[in-house]
Amino acid sequence: MDYKQWNIQIWISEDDNDAVTTATAVLFTADGKRHESVAHARRNPSDRPVPGIGDELAAGRALSNLASKLIEDGAEDVAQLAGTA
Repeated sequence: MDYKQWNIQIWISEDDNDAVTTATAVLFTADGKRHESVAHARRNPSDRPVPGIGDELAAGRALSNLASKLIEDGAEDVAQLAGTA
């Protein structure tokens, strides 16, 4: 059985007011493909700043979007192989 390893790196940043957290998730496959997704979390101005919450939400959204992109790419590849694209 052949094993592959894919690595995902997530970069998280916050704006100067701690109001918007941005997460960038990048998947690097063994064959050199790179898939990227960016997502944000916005703090309600009436909430106190808790950076960990924004980190979790933004990173989770970026990973969810990345998963959707991978599923879409796989479906397109299947369609091409089936000759329906």
